[in-house]
Amino acid sequence: MKIFVGTDIIEIDRIKDAVSNEKFINKIYTTKEISYCESTRNMKFQHYGARFAGKEATFKAISAFLTTPEKFAWKNIEITNKEDGKPQVEIINYEDEGLKNVNLEISLSHVKDYAVAYVTAYKE
Repeated sequence: MKIFVGTDIIEIDRIKDAVSNEKFINKIYTTKEISYCESTRNMKFQHYGARFAGKEATFKAISAFLTTPEKFAWKNIEITNKEDGKPQVEIINYEDEGLKNVNLEISLSHVKDYAVAYVTAYKE
């Protein structure tokens, strides 16, 4: 079994500044992610931050499996919540032979000033 991990932390103030730019939001986040973050109202920047950190951590975890990393984009990673509220991460709109049968697990956390993500990518 091959196991790789990725982690990332970000300051919420950096996301707050970046999210004010619509070009940034549309480059980084999927429609589902934007809808979710905007629905959290006064905590939206923490949720944007957690998803940004999650995307960074995911790329770090899967990069060893990728055969064409230069073709990979931010929006190929989508972080949503399961019905029970737990986050889940999926690779979307991207085909890479190296990602076949790769399983992903994600953990997100945030407080007022920081968001952090941890991702495990494993393949039997």
